[in-house]
Amino acid sequence: MSRIQATFQALQAQGKKGLIPFITAGDPEPGWTVKLMHALADHGADVIELGVPFSDPMADGPVIQRASERALARGVSLAEVLGYVATFRQTNDRTPVVLMGYANPIEAMGLDAFAERAAKAGVDGVLVVDYPPEEADGFAGAVRAHGIDPIFLLAPTSTDARIAAVARQASGYLYYVSLKGVTGAASLDTASVAAKIPQIKAQARLPVGVGFGIRDAETARAVANVADAVVIGSAIVQLLENTPRDLEGQNAVKSLAEFIGGIRQALDSGAKSA
Repeated sequence: MSRIQATFQALQAQGKKGLIPFITAGDPEPGWTVKLMHALADHGADVIELGVPFSDPMADGPVIQRASERALARGVSLAEVLGYVATFRQTNDRTPVVLMGYANPIEAMGLDAFAERAAKAGVDGVLVVDYPPEEADGFAGAVRAHGIDPIFLLAPTSTDARIAAVARQASGYLYYVSLKGVTGAASLDTASVAAKIPQIKAQARLPVGVGFGIRDAETARAVANVADAVVIGSAIVQLLENTPRDLEGQNAVKSLAEFIGGIRQALDSGAKSA
């Protein structure tokens, strides 16, 4: 059983909803990434999504694009990202880590080499935005052979056929993009999310995490009422962008811990009152 599957089974047994925060590896400073990962894990994250910086993103809004640009300017590559995960694993062997990014850096490293190195580092899942399920046999097979879950996106426009295609390839969980647009692009319509989740569940027996548009405790709690997990990205990246810098990154760690702790509390209080 993968760490991701074990995590969601434990959440279900406890009647809790998952919290999946996203940060961009190497931002705001490369030396802070592992500290930030530990802050997330220590203050309520169930799964950590770690963004691999890329110069030509398709799904990322301006906030995450700026984070990638800052990380790339500091020389953060896929190899460095795997190094962050390996360092994190030295003192945390329980929190699943999912890499989220694009195909180009993986293919530049070589798919089989990437899968092997990712598994050795302690990666649990990989979400590649520009690998559609119809063309992802090689990717899914390579990572799954090394015990890594291939994770895929679904959108409001996903048909039953597309959901079924994703369900055949995916494991771990499904990432439902709640908006027609890029990350951080618009306000969240929880009613439309609630209407879509049953369609997904009818085709796929996997937990569904919902992201794009979740900014605070209120929206997180609303989404958690209809989904298995909430994914928060742009709000966190913007928080880190706006936090005054200090030499060791303690301001960033403190701000992140307080924000994630508040979301965790909101999710757990919502579960108790449900």
